[in-house]
Amino acid sequence: MIERLLPAYVACSDTHETDAPEGSLYPEEVRQVASSVDRRRHEFAAVRACARKAMADLGLPPAPVLSGHRGMPRWPEGTVGSMTHCEGYRAAVLARTSDARAVGIDAEPNAPLPPDVWEVISLPSERARRPLGADSGTVHWDRLLFSAKESVFKTWFPLTRIELDFSEADIVFRSSPDSATEGTFTAELLRVAPGMPSAYEGRWLVDDGFAVTAIVLPATPFV
Repeated sequence: MIERLLPAYVACSDTHETDAPEGSLYPEEVRQVASSVDRRRHEFAAVRACARKAMADLGLPPAPVLSGHRGMPRWPEGTVGSMTHCEGYRAAVLARTSDARAVGIDAEPNAPLPPDVWEVISLPSERARRPLGADSGTVHWDRLLFSAKESVFKTWFPLTRIELDFSEADIVFRSSPDSATEGTFTAELLRVAPGMPSAYEGRWLVDDGFAVTAIVLPATPFV
């Protein structure tokens, strides 16, 4: 599913399986989740199995993917990538730095957010743009907004190492002319960082019970 949102030079792997093959983790990965609950260990292993499939698709040897600050994956040298997992879905994507500066993906269940969370993650401008019929169930726009902001953070943080609050990106969604369940979005960044663009362009999709978003920053430097 995630591959539908990304250019061909980004290697993608996803799964609906909840568990990875026994013994699929490297020793240093095992140590990172040794004290975690079973669910966390299963998520950690399954999404890293996806990551190693993406490595293989790029012609790279398998390698451990450890978590750094704020859970940021530490990818093999010369690559950038992103991972996501939610109940029933895991995905990892990877690209060479010659093709992309950063990639951010996120997947969420296509279900309403709790009302108090919606107020926290959204700006007044975003609430005003919420489409008519937003609670119809076809696309839960509040959850899609949450996913888009997660993709923004995953794109921004590896390049800047600066925290980004939900209030520091203003998202505008556009639906495809051919489908009400997929389209594009623009994230206007309300925080400035050297060498970073003022806005990100992304794509979104709602299918099979999930809301999925993705952003790719091309390798061409911004001026």
